[in-house]
Amino acid sequence: MTTFPTARAVRTTPEGLLWEPSERWVRGCKGEVTVVDSRHPVLVWEPAVPVPLYAFPREEVREDLLRPAKNPPTGTHTGSRIFYDLELDGELMENAAWTFPAADLAGHISFEWFRRVGRGLDHWYEEEEEIFIHPRDPHKRVDAMPSSRHVRIEVGGTLVADTHRPVLLFETGLPTRFYIPREDVRLELFDRTDHHTGCPYKGTAEYWSWRGGAAVPANILWSYAEPLPAVGTIKNLLAFYNEAVDITVDGEDLERPVTPFTEALSEQTPK
Repeated sequence: MTTFPTARAVRTTPEGLLWEPSERWVRGCKGEVTVVDSRHPVLVWEPAVPVPLYAFPREEVREDLLRPAKNPPTGTHTGSRIFYDLELDGELMENAAWTFPAADLAGHISFEWFRRVGRGLDHWYEEEEEIFIHPRDPHKRVDAMPSSRHVRIEVGGTLVADTHRPVLLFETGLPTRFYIPREDVRLELFDRTDHHTGCPYKGTAEYWSWRGGAAVPANILWSYAEPLPAVGTIKNLLAFYNEAVDITVDGEDLERPVTPFTEALSEQTPK
């Protein structure tokens, strides 16, 4: 008989790393070359980093493509000391991989994801599905649910959205996001920007900035034109950062939450 509940419990290293084995088949590619092909990956959470990384047994990595790093960023990645440059088709990609300084993870190599930090492997797959930005966290849920709540949103004292047909997106560790039909948003008060972000749970978002005179962060409004199937109900709907606008739900004013996005939004606010 196989028992599971404790078999995949998250484990802690003396260095403060959290890790657990994953049963997913994971591949990482640089262009058309498969650099990682692993059926025994390990998910690793670094201290104060909210999203996980993968680490892979050395035998499931193309170590012939790795070179000792010429300029290792010693001390990053929780005090890691061993870094590798990736050499492929005459191109050298600095510090694309490293080993964590933890006995539990000896014999494992981790890689940067290009779409997250601008270097490293540029295509990742879990089973046959391409995954973007970072691995999905198995302890995190993202649920998009149609609702009939009455949602009103103000920016700088101006009513910009009023709807009775939002889609509420519940994402572990973040405030509820209210996705609103475009017909219920005063989109003429915003300017489309060239800013885009990627999310492994939702897809790629496009953004708009407030054109009014209030001190409002840039790129405060976003939409997913082609969301991932699991959250298909938010397709082409519009959402605002709760951290920077005033939201009323069924007559109740919501407090502005403090989240990992709060500091970045503050930096984007005109002074």
